Amino acid sequence: MSALAAESGASEGTGWEEIVRVWEETDAPEGSKVEIIEGVVTVPPPPSKDHNTTAALLQRRLYTVIPETWEIYQTLGLEVPGASDLFVPDLAVLPVESALGTGNRVPADEAELVVEITSKRNANHDRIKKVHGYARAGIPLYLLLDPWHSGRPTVTLYGAPEDGTYRVLASVEYGEKLTLPEPFNLEIDTSVFPVR
Repeated sequence: MSALAAESGASEGTGWEEIVRVWEETDAPEGSKVEIIEGVVTVPPPPSKDHNTTAALLQRRLYTVIPETWEIYQTLGLEVPGASDLFVPDLAVLPVESALGTGNRVPADEAELVVEITSKRNANHDRIKKVHGYARAGIPLYLLLDPWHSGRPTVTLYGAPEDGTYRVLASVEYGEKLTLPEPFNLEIDTSVFPVR
């Protein structure tokens, strides 16, 4: 994983706008999602076939319940206000209107749901840093699919963000069902997701 660090408010050349410029101009391998996590530009390896299959299966289910004015994005940067974070979730559901215009990032609080699927090398980003970042941004729902969780693949739904902290709304092992609440009202059968 490659990294370049900068802090918000740092001297010219290493401030937030400079790190965002580096993020925008990073020439990463095809399929990689360049992110800024706590002021550090990171370039994890491209996701595995199982990772991509899980995202595709979930995306197909989500399309059955979202309004026509919403879309599901796989490569959209979500900028967390008041933090040095710019995440690119595996799936982000938000109104199309929010994603229109120039550039490749939007304020994270525009999202209605974000989905992350852990990979072996970056699982702690999804389990810890992104839980806090998405909660700070006020994203109503964060769905974490974790096939690398202590030998027990799990799916955890976070919600009700308050003061930068989520509540765990539901947690199941792969093979069980989990329901996304309104506005989705979608039962997800996790047995269809591949397990490492």
